[in-house]
Amino acid sequence: MLIIRRVEMTPHFVRSFAALPPDIQKAFGKQLGLLLKDTAHPSLDLKIYDRVRGIWQGRVTKNYRFYFTVEQDLAILHEIKAHD
Repeated sequence: MLIIRRVEMTPHFVRSFAALPPDIQKAFGKQLGLLLKDTAHPSLDLKIYDRVRGIWQGRVTKNYRFYFTVEQDLAILHEIKAHD
């Protein structure tokens, strides 16, 4: 089971986040809370995106996703963007 207790944001993630519409930023805040509380929550829809590089994908909304790697209980957020 994936357990996340801490989060770090890369500079690229911070720039990507800052460029998002306010409603998506707010939705991500809710999802970040869930990530820290219950990684099995269905609205996160967490899955391994790139097994070789250890990149996970989580859902922000129907149209936005965030991407992160995990080191022990630390999630390192790398990207947040529109989902194709």
